[in-house]
Amino acid sequence: MAEAYIIDAVRTPRGIGKVGKGSLAHLHPQHLGATVLGAIRDRNNLDTSTVDDIIWGTSSQRGAQGADMGRMAALDAGFDVKASGVTLDRFCGSGITTVSLAAAQIMSGMEDCVIAGGCEMMSYTASTADPKNPPMMDAGNLHLREMHPQSQQGCCADAIATLEGIDREAVDQLAVVSQERAKKAMDEGRFDKSVVPVYNRDGSLALDKDEFPRPGTTMESLSGLKTVFNMFWDIPVDDKGTTYGNMIEKKYPQIQGNVQHVHHAGNSSGVVDGAAAILVTSKEYADENGLKPRARIVATANMGDCPTLMLNAPVAAAKKVLEKANMTTDDIDVYEINEAFSVVAEKFIRDLKLDREKVNINGGAMALGHPIGATGSILIGTALDELERSGGKYGLVTMCAAGGMAPAIIIERLDA
Repeated sequence: MAEAYIIDAVRTPRGIGKVGKGSLAHLHPQHLGATVLGAIRDRNNLDTSTVDDIIWGTSSQRGAQGADMGRMAALDAGFDVKASGVTLDRFCGSGITTVSLAAAQIMSGMEDCVIAGGCEMMSYTASTADPKNPPMMDAGNLHLREMHPQSQQGCCADAIATLEGIDREAVDQLAVVSQERAKKAMDEGRFDKSVVPVYNRDGSLALDKDEFPRPGTTMESLSGLKTVFNMFWDIPVDDKGTTYGNMIEKKYPQIQGNVQHVHHAGNSSGVVDGAAAILVTSKEYADENGLKPRARIVATANMGDCPTLMLNAPVAAAKKVLEKANMTTDDIDVYEINEAFSVVAEKFIRDLKLDREKVNINGGAMALGHPIGATGSILIGTALDELERSGGKYGLVTMCAAGGMAPAIIIERLDA
């Protein structure tokens, strides 16, 4: 079987995902996608007529984010029309899945050059959301809701914290660490290799650095924030009076009446706009085009878990991908686990008994934000940059996704 190599990885800065406040919120999503696709082309002198496919992740595919953004963003970037594109949705896990599928196409010998990535403009999706029809609950399928009630994600995070005995001090402490590490990474230029500026159509600069981090965050400042998802817990979701909390309590009656609400804006992932792209090729393509691979894709895996708790699959996904690679947790030098909520990363560290100094070394989504369809690709690029900076060899990236899923991937830095 052929090998799949990562040639390059780029991303936009992450802009605050609010219309009127974020520096990217006025742009069209396809423009954001075109920015990273254009950058990956220009940085590698890529003949886009030789790109076999663009595999793109976008979770909320409606309106301006619909119409196969992978193809449309490539056309917007001026790619040759021969470069086709497809867009997929694995909720938050989309950006890992695009890279995994790109690798599979190359390893099977079916294709030689694929660009994977994703884009999500949460400023846009928030402006078009229908509060009466939450997109990741069950889309009104009452039969599915009876089998697998799927609640609001923050409520799931609080339920997991309750079941696992993880208190607010622990989740707040991890949030502070995330902010501190992100600040250090930005101050030391650790993201500079991957981050490309975003320009407006008139050529003026829109954004050239992440704008969500709050570097002054402390345990004291977080202690003053009120928890958020207790307000969601009792919101009715149907005309029978069923609430988000009832949906979880049906499957986990032991938490009824004693759920501990510990999550708030400071220890949950940031709402942001962003895009990322990763160039994946075969060895033959790289050699023929004078490209130097930066990493090899070692293994990929997908895992499902309880849809009602929704956020617990990353641990199982990590174990699965390690088994596929015939590796142990000690073999991994860099872990990137998406901080959808603090409890997700905290449980991941505890369950796998990881060295905290290897996990989210440069901060995570609590500090930097989580542009849903793009985050997985961003994290792969972040892991690669950190491996190169620190001299590590292997990186593992995983994240929870709605529906109770998690994709995972292991990469190997070359010349390690």
